[in-house]
Amino acid sequence: MAPDSHTDPHAWLEDVEGDAALDWVRAHNERAVSTLETERFAQLREEILEVLDSTEKIPAVVQRGEHLYNFWTDAEHERGLWRRTTWESYRTTEPEWEVLLDVDALAAEEGVSWVWHGAQVLRPAYERALVALSRGGADADVTREFDLVTKTFVTDGFVREESKGALRWADTSGDVVYAYTDFGEGSMTPSGYPRTVRRWERGTALEDAPEVFAGEHTDMSIGAGHDFTPGFERDVVWRARAFYDSDTYLLGDDGLTRIDVPRSAEPDLHREWLTVELREDWETGGRVLPGGGLLAIRLKEFLAGSRDFTVLYEPTESTALVGATWTRHHLVLNVLDDVTNRLEVLTPTDGAWQRRPLDLTSAGTGWEAPQLATLAVGAVDADESDALWLTVTGFLTPTTLARLDLDEDARVVALEPLKALPAFFDTEGLHVEQHFAVSDDGTRVPYFQVSPTPVADNEVVRPLPTLLSGYGGFEIPRLPAYSATVGRAWLARGGAYVVANIRGGGEYGPRWHQAALKEKRHRAYEDFAAVARDLVARGVTDPAHLGAQGGSNGGLLMGNMITGYPELFGAVVCQVPLLDMLRYSHLLAGASWMAEYGDPDDPEQWEFIRTFSAYHRFDPADEHPPVLFTTSTRDDRVHPGHARKMMALMAEAGKDVTYYENIEGGHGGAATNAQAAFMQALAHEFLWQRLGA
Repeated sequence: MAPDSHTDPHAWLEDVEGDAALDWVRAHNERAVSTLETERFAQLREEILEVLDSTEKIPAVVQRGEHLYNFWTDAEHERGLWRRTTWESYRTTEPEWEVLLDVDALAAEEGVSWVWHGAQVLRPAYERALVALSRGGADADVTREFDLVTKTFVTDGFVREESKGALRWADTSGDVVYAYTDFGEGSMTPSGYPRTVRRWERGTALEDAPEVFAGEHTDMSIGAGHDFTPGFERDVVWRARAFYDSDTYLLGDDGLTRIDVPRSAEPDLHREWLTVELREDWETGGRVLPGGGLLAIRLKEFLAGSRDFTVLYEPTESTALVGATWTRHHLVLNVLDDVTNRLEVLTPTDGAWQRRPLDLTSAGTGWEAPQLATLAVGAVDADESDALWLTVTGFLTPTTLARLDLDEDARVVALEPLKALPAFFDTEGLHVEQHFAVSDDGTRVPYFQVSPTPVADNEVVRPLPTLLSGYGGFEIPRLPAYSATVGRAWLARGGAYVVANIRGGGEYGPRWHQAALKEKRHRAYEDFAAVARDLVARGVTDPAHLGAQGGSNGGLLMGNMITGYPELFGAVVCQVPLLDMLRYSHLLAGASWMAEYGDPDDPEQWEFIRTFSAYHRFDPADEHPPVLFTTSTRDDRVHPGHARKMMALMAEAGKDVTYYENIEGGHGGAATNAQAAFMQALAHEFLWQRLGA
């Protein structure tokens, strides 16, 4: 039976690295491998790994000074190389890379399974960096100071021991950092993130560094950083009480000055400008400013008391803002209209903001955006130029990267293709459609479908093995993207692939997210079920051939499909999931998500939380689809106990349930390409076995 609020016979599986729990994990891993490691599995793993290790991948770069920096993994560099090149070289077919740090060599030398977590290069000299490394892919990591001239770690340099948190450069001298990390008892929040931040000078002990700010013990996290923009240098402290509830402060000689905007809003600083993205309506300055909108005002005027904001973007029923990117002179908005991108350029002038569509054909390239694809832009160097990175990707459109240059009038003066993925799978006979399902309350829910082109009814065998994916949380939209692994493992073998844009996500901005918060969570699950039914009603598939897959919050979604809508699916893959919603806020980072799900320790809130706690909804008397649970021992964000306990509960009831737990990997589930290929092949082999081709 499912546990009630007073007892949990599987609680012992929450002991992450306990001997008994790991023995249980190993036994289930062996059973999973014995049934899923088939000849097809080996082919799937090989095909996926070939993509992940391909030297034809786009080397994503960021510009720091004269160099473009990249982190790269392939077959020879499993844990990766941090490297850099020049613009001149990057524009060639085979760039010449200067290797800065070989993470594989470091891992071998130190006997630690290091996973790259990024680096902050110090401006303006670009001679030092703060490098973050994780043991096994966990969120907790270490920071070490690195010399970009000698390409070695700095002897007696800044070092932060393993913890969630970070070091950030605090000025241009390179002799001061902001440190937010585990300083001992009382310094971490219930979510497991730092509660205090200190200003640490070189040559002093970290424990002696003066405290800059301390949040409340009930907060989620805090942090600090320095804005290096020439002429606009400033220090910023941020405090997150919870998701969608935070404060941002300017740190000056007189102490902290709060940027006085709604706590649910997201302020951003660029040169003399303050922009504010609202999640809710805000009554200020004698008017009501729209939730989901973007506002702008000069920071100096705002701090002097003015609230004369300019509304740069206001949402409609079909649109949402998903990005706002500053260049030197412009602000580029990325707007979704029924989950399709359009780009606009706004330019501040003396008296107003000029607005024009970003016309990608105006440079005379003849380039046109593909249909039902995703466009994304990012500044190359917002302090120095009006150049943008332009990324284009779609389900059947291999990702391309270009450089886009604007003039001061926001016209495109150059569109330079830089890199493109090869076609990793054959798309002939495949096409992409967008459809809308109708949820229980009448809401239209969009979804994308990738499937064989219906040339004639007798040329496409129906029902198709169909994989339905979704997330529906934290205001994160699911957009079209080229996935060579899904293409090879699923589409090229005759399956249809579907992405559901359910409530809880960000496809229609804050309102779409807020429609599925806390006591309204059921709407996300009703939306996903509505898409499943629509696929059957349209004749694409039937329940026996329909599979569902999701991870993290999407794993909670899968748990609710298993327990609430089992008749709709022939198989479910549930990855790094949340499932026990009575215990979630007491496990690892779980307390940080109570703004999303609610507080299970409050009896009134538990009454609605239990309606989507899959661990408590499970009824052994019900029929359930076959399920594969996967997770990671090193996941220190979503506790592996969720998947372990649900597996135990369902196995105890004699259900068709399979379990695999990767030892490394953190919340991503895998620490290396080989591990990722193995885990993805397991999932697809499971789906092909249960759904049939």
